[in-house]
Amino acid sequence: MKTFFQISFAFLTFTILLFASPKEGQAYPLLREGDQNAEVTELQEKLIQLDYLDEDTTGVYGPLTKQAVIDFQHDFGLAADGLAGIATLTTLEDVHTIAKVVYGEARGESFEGQVAVAAVVLNRVKSPDFPSTVSEVVFQRNAFTAVHDGQYDLEPNANAYQAVKEAWTGTDPTEGAHYYFNPDIATSTWIQTRTVERQIGNHVFAN
Repeated sequence: MKTFFQISFAFLTFTILLFASPKEGQAYPLLREGDQNAEVTELQEKLIQLDYLDEDTTGVYGPLTKQAVIDFQHDFGLAADGLAGIATLTTLEDVHTIAKVVYGEARGESFEGQVAVAAVVLNRVKSPDFPSTVSEVVFQRNAFTAVHDGQYDLEPNANAYQAVKEAWTGTDPTEGAHYYFNPDIATSTWIQTRTVERQIGNHVFAN
């Protein structure tokens, strides 16, 4: 009898865990409508920067924040469920990281030139020759000058965020380039041997 109850309890526990655990690929609901905390404020700040939320931060995950999340998810190819889960929060952080690169490296360039820098980061993420995440690509040793000279730490402006959005949603002025450099100031002889795809403003984009 004791063995029967042990088996029954084990089966019940397994069943609960099976149906309660998030399935692979599902958005894990870290933040949702009704939440009120500092994490919601941070989420709202990122949505405002990307022009998805047209109100001041409140720290309250209300209907406007939910709709902003849905709009962001739709544009960035995520499940548009209004839940700020791991996939959504990671993508927002990746956008912020690339925006810092764009602002640090290309804030004096045209909008097309800024989109091009963002596209290079994304092209590297997609390439088997580079790390597979935005963070690893950006912080790879000697990958981006702005990371090493402190300009990465500057706060991006709205143009930088919009440039990242443009690149993320498919625009690539570089025609698939994985590198860029300013030929007037570049000191690496290796980078100048790359196959040039385009020049946009002060930057040459190459492979």
